[in-house]
Amino acid sequence: MEIKKIVILFFFFSFLGISQTKVGGKVVDEYNEPIPFANVIFKNSKEGVITDENGDFYFESTENYTHVIVSFIGFEKNEFLLKPGLNKNLKIVLKEGTQLKEVIIYSGKTSKKDNPALVILRKIWERKRKNGLRMFDQYQYDKYEKVEFDMNTIDSTFMNNKIFKGMEFVFNNMDTSKITGKSFLPIFINEGLSEVYGDNVTKREKEILKATKNSGFGDGDGVNTFIKDLYAEYDIYDNYLKFFDKNFVSPLSRTGINVYNYVLSDSMYIDNKWCYNIVYYPRRKNELTFKGDFWVNDSTFAIKKINLEASKSANINWVKEIYIEQEFDVLNDSVFLLKRDYMMSDFSFSKKEESKGVYGKRTSIFRNHKFNIPKEDKFYREEVNFYDNSVFNKPDDFWDENRFERLNNNELGIYKMLDTLQTVPKFKRIYNLASILGSGYIQIGNFDYGPIFSTFGFNDVEGQRIRVGGRTYYGPNDKWRIQGYTAYGFKDDKVKYGISGRWMVNPKNRLILSLGNRRDVEQIGVSLTTSNDVLGRSFASSALFAGGVNNQLTNISLTNIGAEIEFVKNFTFQTNLSYRTLKSASKDFSLDYYEDLTQTKVKSEVKQSEINFQLEYTPNRKTVGYGVERMEVDNNYARLFLSYSQGLKGVLDSDFDYQKLQFYYRQPVLVGGFGRLFTTFETGKIFGTVPLGLMGIVPGNQSYFIIENTYNLLDYYDFVADEYASLHFEHHFNGRLFSRIPLLRKLNLREIIGVKGVYGRVSDNNIMINASGLNYIAPDDLYWEYHAGVGNIFKVLRIDFAWRGNYLDMPNARKFGVKASFGFYF
Repeated sequence: MEIKKIVILFFFFSFLGISQTKVGGKVVDEYNEPIPFANVIFKNSKEGVITDENGDFYFESTENYTHVIVSFIGFEKNEFLLKPGLNKNLKIVLKEGTQLKEVIIYSGKTSKKDNPALVILRKIWERKRKNGLRMFDQYQYDKYEKVEFDMNTIDSTFMNNKIFKGMEFVFNNMDTSKITGKSFLPIFINEGLSEVYGDNVTKREKEILKATKNSGFGDGDGVNTFIKDLYAEYDIYDNYLKFFDKNFVSPLSRTGINVYNYVLSDSMYIDNKWCYNIVYYPRRKNELTFKGDFWVNDSTFAIKKINLEASKSANINWVKEIYIEQEFDVLNDSVFLLKRDYMMSDFSFSKKEESKGVYGKRTSIFRNHKFNIPKEDKFYREEVNFYDNSVFNKPDDFWDENRFERLNNNELGIYKMLDTLQTVPKFKRIYNLASILGSGYIQIGNFDYGPIFSTFGFNDVEGQRIRVGGRTYYGPNDKWRIQGYTAYGFKDDKVKYGISGRWMVNPKNRLILSLGNRRDVEQIGVSLTTSNDVLGRSFASSALFAGGVNNQLTNISLTNIGAEIEFVKNFTFQTNLSYRTLKSASKDFSLDYYEDLTQTKVKSEVKQSEINFQLEYTPNRKTVGYGVERMEVDNNYARLFLSYSQGLKGVLDSDFDYQKLQFYYRQPVLVGGFGRLFTTFETGKIFGTVPLGLMGIVPGNQSYFIIENTYNLLDYYDFVADEYASLHFEHHFNGRLFSRIPLLRKLNLREIIGVKGVYGRVSDNNIMINASGLNYIAPDDLYWEYHAGVGNIFKVLRIDFAWRGNYLDMPNARKFGVKASFGFYF
């Protein structure tokens, strides 16, 4: 027990030695009510902070200070005496002030009229396109970026947990946050050096990574890409700042007057420039806003310094705090350039003050600016698959000479600590378990067993189904990969299988050859836009979580050989030659058809050879990896897909000659502070005569879950069509409306509305050869349905309520339905 006390005291005194002055506490009025957004600053300095919504504050300095000055509009200043070292749990009382002549005092919501702060804000709007890098036709600079992740709120209970037995040495690198005052343990660090080039005339920018270094739970470009997505670039002059896929209103936004209060607080010289200090804070809670202050020059109205702290009540999950500081350097009398950018996020399952979490900290430093040096157009073209392994293997001497600022002792200790941790067997077991849960695969040498989440299934034809499978895996950037599976249904007593191989012949343009074969039971017709993915099996093929009858399944045998190439970044061409057989897997379902229009002979099996050509364009898509298989970082990008297929009658005893043309377009759009709109359009036509197995089926959704590009209130095969057009709109308000309703505000719920419609027809010839017993119904009166949903229930659950718009008299028509989905979203 005494040893534990010594360890705790050791850490405590270690914290005291890091900074000279630490201050934390609460600011209240004479009635003991907290004062939010009050200024707290060390006397005779520019170091300070603004209290949060509860009047709490914490900050620290490497200098020795004896007093803090606390002020807020409408109150008298309080000069508070500090003791040396740590000052925690202070209670600072402000008394109400007296209104003076020629001084306007604001409290609470500030006026939009006769407010000098707003006069300055409008000047910033006028000049914002004439400040910084925007002043030049071209620009270039060097950039150093450091990203660190730290476990925070470390206490003795946490350190003494049995899970850390044998790994106690990790706590030797603990530190204290200068912003929150909480203890933290570094667990990952990434450093990067790059050159940035931009052209304001053509509105293009290119960043060339020169070196990067990781230590912690991950390596290679995958970590680098993840960090880039997590900490996207932003410009404080923009109306909206995107963090964690959410649009926060910038305090410099033209719409800021409607969401922020602004107060002209102070003025002084900074680097020989006279600057105004404006304090801002949100007018309402639960909106995506900040509080903080900024210093702005009195002649150029360029920002000299700004800090932003996200409102604690902001409707964002898993993030307890966001704090940003930016400093601008004065290049000459009229040019202010971003010199340093610091961002800290506190990721946590709970927003409670005492909850444990992970700090994510990014520091970016910019220097060596050059201007008006034009580059050729080809310079800005993105390379399809460029990979320079030397970027990831720079020696320590290189970093000592080239990083823009020295690492502190704790940051240096991360590399050594994590290298040691990799040798601890217990840590390896924990890390491997996390990898299995994250990827779904169990790695055994150079073979991955899985995905384990597809092991069990059920449908009306196979009954209980068990599946085993795996893939070759030498690393994330493998140039070739083979994967396969086998499955067994206990009811139909049949073995199924699938095997596929892909080989990237040319990494530069991603020329990939593929070959595969599959024999399985599947629910076809669950997507209007079809593909030749050999191992792809639809969610609808399993009825573990579905309602209604699930016996309209098909025995499918598919062989496919293909080639694809990426001509330019995110633009691919693909061709496939396939042969498939289709036959009903259930006695209660038929794919029968007449051989010709005389209706004299019936066949129950479809044999079809087909050649297919595809073009796909996905602008701004972000991927991880350079191998034959890449992972997408997110799906918030546009997708345009065009496909042409030709049926080859007579080739390998193929039955039909037809032409199929399909087009797919998906576009997500951020609508300022009003959320994101998703639009999906699909259209297609089959020229020629085809049976049910090759027809276009309007995709129904008999599951209990929300499935993209399906119709919530349709069953499988309710509508068929050989020409169709489908349009889906879905808007996510991200809590914009509920945040205005007092009773719902604190729940941080999010609103979703949507409408879907499909039009289609069936040719007379296709009706005539139909012998399946299914009555062809086409949505020639435009079937439509609409839905409204509530998301972010308990942070992970979304529930949609769907209503049918027409075709209400169809047999067994569902007029109303409820669907759900689970997911982890910011």
